[in-house]
Amino acid sequence: MTDMAQVGRAARRSKEYTLDRLKASIGNVETSALTREFILEFGRKRAKEGAGPVTIAIDISYLGTVLQHASAVYGYKVPTEQLRLGRAALLHLGLIAKSKERNRRPTQDEIDRITKCFDFTPGYRIPMSRIIKFAIATAMRQEEITRILWEDLREDPNTVIIRQRKHPRQKQANAQTVPLVADTGYDPMVLLDEQAAMLGRKQGVIFPYNPRSIGHAFRRVCRDLQVDDLHFHDLRHEGISRLFEADWDIPQVATVSGHKDWNMLQRYTHLRPSYIASRAGRALSVRSPFDRAKTSAQYSARVNVAKPFSGVAA
Repeated sequence: MTDMAQVGRAARRSKEYTLDRLKASIGNVETSALTREFILEFGRKRAKEGAGPVTIAIDISYLGTVLQHASAVYGYKVPTEQLRLGRAALLHLGLIAKSKERNRRPTQDEIDRITKCFDFTPGYRIPMSRIIKFAIATAMRQEEITRILWEDLREDPNTVIIRQRKHPRQKQANAQTVPLVADTGYDPMVLLDEQAAMLGRKQGVIFPYNPRSIGHAFRRVCRDLQVDDLHFHDLRHEGISRLFEADWDIPQVATVSGHKDWNMLQRYTHLRPSYIASRAGRALSVRSPFDRAKTSAQYSARVNVAKPFSGVAA
């Protein structure tokens, strides 16, 4: 952890938490004792403690990262084969698993209920309703929202610089200028004007709040309203999906989301079946009656050709 921090690649919050927990639980174990049996027993113990298959898989993955670092950087002999066998055993037993891709999108009714709850519940210091709408409008993560500065906002054209933006390979100096648009149904510039009026200033951090507090407040209201299985990060999925539904193409959406390849961006894209159906309906409606009749005739011909021979039971 110290080595990575010295080269500007310090572990982020979740990874640091996992590494600290691993250090506390097995940090004093000699590497020679990291046998297949030890890894298997470690996984079983974590499962008894309540850790799920994905969490245990992350533990084993990070342990492998530590061993690889020890071997590559310091030349230590580490039991990589034992770790591989232990991981295989845990996989066969179902104690580890890959994380499932989330496709949860909030309905507009759920968004309205959540934001109204924050608006009409006294005592909230954080403008959660505004932050939720801003998260959808910009597809930003919690930490990114709470880092952007007034000084990095440009109004002609409407853009903002996101500094230290998360990247799968780059951990340093990863700043990105993103457009601020209203195509998701929420206008980020209007929301920023409301935020400036509330703060009484346009200096420093735009949303000076703890991201953990934002996440905690969001979870609590979802629980109170019985909005099941909705995470704050799902708002990023929602914003990206809305941009595609506004007929943006992949490169355009990537300028907002910050994704570098389609495989990763695809995980955040969940188009509603109703949207697909409506687009198909619009495409058909703009064609001439002659074209529609021609298409219908061609389809009927294909169906007739595809019918099974009458002498054979279908």
